[in-house]
Amino acid sequence: MGKYFGTDGFRGEANVNLTVEHAYQVGRFLGWYYGKDKKCKVVIGKDTRRSSYMFEYSLVAGLTASGADVYLLHVTTTPSVSYVARTEDFDCGIMISASHNPYYDNGIKLINSQGEKMDEETIQKVEAYIDKEFEIPMATRDQIGCTVDYSAGRNRYIGYLISLATRSYKNVKVGLDCANGSAWMIAKSVFDALGAQTFVINAQPDGLNINMNAGSTHIEVLQKFVKENNLDVGFAFDGDADRCIAVDENGNVVDGDLILYIYGRYLKENGELKNNTVVTTVMSNFGLYKAFDEIGIDYEKTNVGDKYVYENMVKNGHRIGGEQSGHIIFSKYATTGDGILTAIKMMEVMLETKKSLATLASPVRIYPQVLKNVRVKSKPEAQNDCDVQNAVKKVAEELGDTGRILVRESGTEPVIRVMVEAETKEACEKYVDSVIEVIRRKGHCE
Repeated sequence: MGKYFGTDGFRGEANVNLTVEHAYQVGRFLGWYYGKDKKCKVVIGKDTRRSSYMFEYSLVAGLTASGADVYLLHVTTTPSVSYVARTEDFDCGIMISASHNPYYDNGIKLINSQGEKMDEETIQKVEAYIDKEFEIPMATRDQIGCTVDYSAGRNRYIGYLISLATRSYKNVKVGLDCANGSAWMIAKSVFDALGAQTFVINAQPDGLNINMNAGSTHIEVLQKFVKENNLDVGFAFDGDADRCIAVDENGNVVDGDLILYIYGRYLKENGELKNNTVVTTVMSNFGLYKAFDEIGIDYEKTNVGDKYVYENMVKNGHRIGGEQSGHIIFSKYATTGDGILTAIKMMEVMLETKKSLATLASPVRIYPQVLKNVRVKSKPEAQNDCDVQNAVKKVAEELGDTGRILVRESGTEPVIRVMVEAETKEACEKYVDSVIEVIRRKGHCE
């Protein structure tokens, strides 16, 4: 990770540690960098945060001042920017969003011409320019860029999603929680066009209510809504709609792990699971791996982050991968997590198999999980301490094939995360506390 950009863009509180000057500088650099030998074309989308307009205008000012032409999708989803960037000959795409964060945060996500997250080398150059390590010229006269209202690009993305459905959704009652974010118009348009009886909540964005007691991070709201309205299924998105968490007809949560199981099994049964492999992260539940073992599906485990999932999928040619949080990547159809696409794929499995979501998820037994964070003076010293490692090894041996332990360093805080999955919550607590006790006893805690 760089000085400003993390694994999911340049994120921070608006006008505190992510400012309009930062946005202007990002625009200035990208417009110059991609426009050295030709006219640069950049597509921009944003979520519903009040500050997204401010950052949009700053980026546009920087880009056009460097000679780029800028195409504005307006309020749209991250995966739609990715889709437009890769299908319509753009040099890069920019999404203004802080995803599932509160409204006062925002972010700048950079997307390359293939619809993928921007490479580290280019991001390092952006950061060097922000830090004033070099100067770049201004465009003048007829070289100054222009802006284009490009809602047509968003409409083409909606058409693409609709084209992926294999059957009509007629007579299916579907609940959508749009998190007062990017999906607030797009999701309903897609499901209505496919014939569903669509019931929508949290689709009244006011700039301040994005993710507020809504969406995939507050799934209890959709659970209650599905049960009260006797819906067949529900889908909740996050602020920029690159995640989806589902709710079955009984109001039970179907998270990213269960979605990976349902679609991975569906592909395998139809002879389409390439390499017989699903890509997960190290945080996927132990129960998912047990369920995969039972039906003979192989799996990969990456570091936490959809970026690492996608890298593994590209390198090895895998078809599906994702995270427990609902970032699911279907490499045949997209280069990034796409919440609405994930919902369409779950509908496909339900309609083609004629089974409810609860039935499809039922073979997976999700194991109780306890995760505790320990603030430490030095993450490497605590992680590499022989006594700590022995304590972890002892827990792993005692759990055997009835659970697992994972100890890892936080990527953003001075914290060691200790996670245990076991057959009971009590066992999880006991084993997590036994490792934390050793970390404390050895003097690693702050």
